[in-house]
Amino acid sequence: MGARRAEAAEGVAGGAGADGGPVVTRVPLLLRGQGPVLAVVALGGVMGAAARYGASLLWPTAHGTFPWTTFGVNAVGCALMGVLMVVITEGRQAHPLVRPFLGTGVLGGFTTFSTYAVDIERLTASGEVRTALAYLVLTPVAALAAVWAGSAATRRATAAAVAVAASRRRR
Repeated sequence: MGARRAEAAEGVAGGAGADGGPVVTRVPLLLRGQGPVLAVVALGGVMGAAARYGASLLWPTAHGTFPWTTFGVNAVGCALMGVLMVVITEGRQAHPLVRPFLGTGVLGGFTTFSTYAVDIERLTASGEVRTALAYLVLTPVAALAAVWAGSAATRRATAAAVAVAASRRRR
């Protein structure tokens, strides 16, 4: 790629070096302006992963048994994602960093597909094939049901709150 195309694709940022001369750094075009988003996703991811780790310490799963903690964490995280979807898309206007922080960051770090896959492999390797199959099927079913339940409950609660507010205004 030619120098002009590289500059156009990357963008050029500069400043003064220690000797007072120019310092040119190349910033990928896709990352320019995305620093705050990356920061809140990273911060939220750390918080969500720490919460999931805390849950695994509070409720450890014995080897060869149904991984209830991971199952529960994924279901709760999906229910909260359903709540978040309704609040952000149907509620008040949220700050642009709320969705990446809570959705991608916190809830993305809290829920875990990788541990789900590792749990299935460990159950299968230990001869617990029925448990592995049950977990394989039940987790996505529970996750989808939890998203639906979280969003439906939030819509009902929001509608009830709007109705109460409207009745108070009529008085």
